[in-house]
Amino acid sequence: MAKHLVIVESPAKCKTISKYLGKEFAVRATMGHVIDLPEKELGVDIDQDFKPKYTISKGKRRVLRALKDEASKVEDVFLAPDPDREGEAIAWHVCESIKNENTSIKRVMFNEITRRAVLAAFAHPQEIDMNKVNAQQARRILDRIVGYQVSPILWRTIFRGLSAGRVQSVALRLICEREEEINAFQKKEYWSVVGNFSFEKSQFSAKLFSIDGRKGDNENPLLPDEETTKAIINRLSDVNYTVKNVHRSKKERKPYPPFITSTLQQEAARKLGFSAAKTMMIAQQLYEGLELGELGSMGLITYMRTDSTRIADEALSAARKVIETLYDNRHLPSAPRKYGKKKNSQDAHEAIRPSQIDMKFSPDSIKPYLSRDQIRLYELIWKRFLASQMENALFDSTRVDIEGDNCLFRATGSIMKFEGFLALYDETVEENSNDTGDDTNVRLPVLQANDIVNILKLTEAQHFTQPPPRYSEASLVRELEDKGIGRPSTYAQIIDTLKRRKYVILEKRRFIPSEIGFMVKNILVKEFPEVFDVGFTAGMESSLDRVEDGNANWIQVLKEFYEPFSGRLSKVKSSIKDLRAQNQEVTDRICPECGKNKLVIKWSKNGKFLACQGFPSCKYTERLEKVNAVKVDEKCDKCGAPMLILNMNGNRFLGCSRYPECKNTKSISTGVKCPKSDCSGTLVERKTRRGKIFYGCDKYPDCNFATWDKPVNRKCPQCGYPMMVYKETKRKGPMYRCLSCRYESEAVTQNENDSENVS
Repeated sequence: MAKHLVIVESPAKCKTISKYLGKEFAVRATMGHVIDLPEKELGVDIDQDFKPKYTISKGKRRVLRALKDEASKVEDVFLAPDPDREGEAIAWHVCESIKNENTSIKRVMFNEITRRAVLAAFAHPQEIDMNKVNAQQARRILDRIVGYQVSPILWRTIFRGLSAGRVQSVALRLICEREEEINAFQKKEYWSVVGNFSFEKSQFSAKLFSIDGRKGDNENPLLPDEETTKAIINRLSDVNYTVKNVHRSKKERKPYPPFITSTLQQEAARKLGFSAAKTMMIAQQLYEGLELGELGSMGLITYMRTDSTRIADEALSAARKVIETLYDNRHLPSAPRKYGKKKNSQDAHEAIRPSQIDMKFSPDSIKPYLSRDQIRLYELIWKRFLASQMENALFDSTRVDIEGDNCLFRATGSIMKFEGFLALYDETVEENSNDTGDDTNVRLPVLQANDIVNILKLTEAQHFTQPPPRYSEASLVRELEDKGIGRPSTYAQIIDTLKRRKYVILEKRRFIPSEIGFMVKNILVKEFPEVFDVGFTAGMESSLDRVEDGNANWIQVLKEFYEPFSGRLSKVKSSIKDLRAQNQEVTDRICPECGKNKLVIKWSKNGKFLACQGFPSCKYTERLEKVNAVKVDEKCDKCGAPMLILNMNGNRFLGCSRYPECKNTKSISTGVKCPKSDCSGTLVERKTRRGKIFYGCDKYPDCNFATWDKPVNRKCPQCGYPMMVYKETKRKGPMYRCLSCRYESEAVTQNENDSENVS
């Protein structure tokens, strides 16, 4: 029987940690939070110093009961949730729940799930850090107050179900304000002239840089229009050109530091096309441990929620050995690289790096044991970390100025002389374009001052200034980090919430705010200007950091926030009718039902609709959006009018063509009779709550027949029942299966009397 109990968050860690600790340790998982604020109420007593009302999380009562039972049977308990604020809070909640069963409770933390790190942590157990717990409590309560007290304002103004997260709303504000900048942007025309020159037997290009000493800028471009450009070309066509000066220099390009949470999300988005949520999910798998054949189960990277670029000394030494194996000594600096601490960095953990820095754990070596996405992310982390400890890349840079008729052309070129870290890892163009420019590997002839060059051709081109680009996931994460909004560990959840709530649309991997997103942003920013201010939100993060450092009281931080917030909240609630009226567009149409009031445009979770301004005394509503409609032969069973196949918000159904006079709707029939022998129903197309299509009997609930596969009007050659399409292949086409006897066939003959599928 085990003498010690170890409690972790994720069951994926259990097997790996058990292997390191041995049979005397029982490792169990909480599977996330076991104690939390209640779901359906505020759960915070604001008048009693923001006292939280903690309850057992949904579905965790049995887990907690089992942990208590095991804790009572062992000598001591080790709490080993993740080494961050949230993990500390989970450890504290578990400790409070089981302390009556066992008084010997210790906290252990490890930054990587390797034998060395795990054993070292258990050799030096700690106490729970209440400063971290209080910082997490403060954040949780703060978010709960904002979410539960501001969201109802949106429900009463727009429609129920919207949310006003404290940090997510600031991210939405950034996206909306960027879109407003784009819409307000007025493009300006400008032109450029490129000269094609020759010197001896070489040809090269140079761009017109200045005219009569004037260089131009964004407000006053050098060549503002075609007329000016043509005049300059005529002026410079028959001019003698000489080299005014040549500037040669050596440039170094330093490698980027190893990943932190935010830079990993950015680079995975740019290079792998991963969303922030997907990046964190896969990184969690790599951290918790995977089966590696004979090597067994082990964690492959260090903890992935970090804002520090710090690297342990033993990891630096191991990295240098691997670099020596892969490359010659020229690629290895004389001393390990140390990266500075960023402003506001908590510096609690190391940078994200491979936990096992050895060629046995190179991406190529472990590739057979990982999924495609796992190996791609692991390879990115592996290469970035090793490259951060390699020598600089070296370039020879040349700049040549060519003068003619008091006009200056400039040519630049940069030749790589030593690849350095670029032999292993190259940052994205977006990141490194400022280092070497677009002229990398452009060769210029050997020129000296006063050399005469020949003009071969002058080419003009028209350009227009461009608006700022929309945010991608990578650039949004960078913006949030630069402005100090939220924490890197929360960015994936923030972005996922914006997409789930349909506040933003992702188009070509760029965020476009939806109409609802704009409405939510406008209301929140107008009515709560301080709460959803970028600077205020960043300042709140600093306050939470001070709580964690023990330099601020968490209750006082909440009081300082709540006093002005509650006053503003009361004012907004008192003017909710005016606020609702301001956000409803009044049309010129009079309500056809009451004949008194005008129709207004309202919103629901399914989109816009028209409603009577006299609601609730008049409840008339009318569909507003255009609907894709296809006529079918079926008649409405209520009024006899033709039925239409309607497609609204991703849902397909039959609706009466006389709507709104007749509001009859029904599911789309497949024309296939229900295969149950005692049923006279027909199979219709339906959709689950999660949006997945299935086919069921229209006599439900009297008949509960249902299938995921699409039924077709083809008879089984064995039993005569309807067939269904259960898969399609490019080579063989549709594959059929009988709904009754499960007979399978690549092709079956359609009965001449069978009707076609309505859909």
